[in-house]
Amino acid sequence: MATSVRAAADGSPPPAPPAPRPARRRKAPSAWRSKLYRLDVKATPYTFIAPFFLTFAAFGLFPLIYTGWLSLHRVELGGDAEWRGLENYTGLADSDFFWNALANTFTIGVISTVPQLLMALGLAHLLNYKLRGRGFYRVAILAPYATSIAAATLVFAQLFNTDYGMINGFLGLFGIDPVNWETEKWPAQIAISTIVTWRWTGYNALIYLAAMQAVPNDLYEAAALDGASRWRQFISVTIPSIRPTILFTIVVSTIGATQLFGEPLIFGGSLGIGGGSANQYQTLSLLMYEKGWVTGSLGQASAIAWVMLLLLLFVGGAQALISRRNRKKTGAPS
Repeated sequence: MATSVRAAADGSPPPAPPAPRPARRRKAPSAWRSKLYRLDVKATPYTFIAPFFLTFAAFGLFPLIYTGWLSLHRVELGGDAEWRGLENYTGLADSDFFWNALANTFTIGVISTVPQLLMALGLAHLLNYKLRGRGFYRVAILAPYATSIAAATLVFAQLFNTDYGMINGFLGLFGIDPVNWETEKWPAQIAISTIVTWRWTGYNALIYLAAMQAVPNDLYEAAALDGASRWRQFISVTIPSIRPTILFTIVVSTIGATQLFGEPLIFGGSLGIGGGSANQYQTLSLLMYEKGWVTGSLGQASAIAWVMLLLLLFVGGAQALISRRNRKKTGAPS
């Protein structure tokens, strides 16, 4: 300020202001660092999901491909593979044991799946109400699912014992003769289906309960204003709203019935490998086990495994087709 005053007094022009300092320019990243950054951005997601794909390739994809290769060969335990083409599959088509196992798998699946899902739907509907101790009931109905297959089957095998089982003792109170639950076809299949139903009803009930709790309350209020009873609300509101969930449980239960193995194996005791003395409850999984590890015909066992896979793909395709048709009817997005 003093310099400006003196300059004005002397008549000389004021000094020029100091020039601003030039801003520092950031150094451009080097080429290799840019490439490393782009590689990190692109490769990091694949690194995170790589363990899953490696595990799937080792324990899922490779056994699937190797089993398909075995199904086209004649392979004995400890022997070399001999190319046979589709002979193992044609042999299954001409085998009475295969068709018997397929029929048993279907009947046991129906007997166990239909009551199981119906009871699960009813239990879920009851638990959907505001009951005291709902948390306890939800844990209690899931307890059978947490029980091991061996423990549950051994207990039910004692209950269905022909000589001293509690079931025959109960039937005797009504004058019904003892039923041979182990050697007769339909009683044996009913007994095995009872084990499956007991184990999986609570699991499916919780799935239905989760779907029911997602249904908007406005629908129930509108139905109540129209005079609909609780039963009518269940039929006209709840069931249509959870139809995709019901279809999902049907598919999953069908897949589980196709792979049924532990219950019939343990239920028959020493006769479990053959599915009973007359193969009255032999399933496809039991037949595959018998062919592969009892008789040592790995090629035939692999062919049975691929037939089961094709059946599961057929069930999954049917489920996808039905779901797409329902979405078209309701106008829901795909």
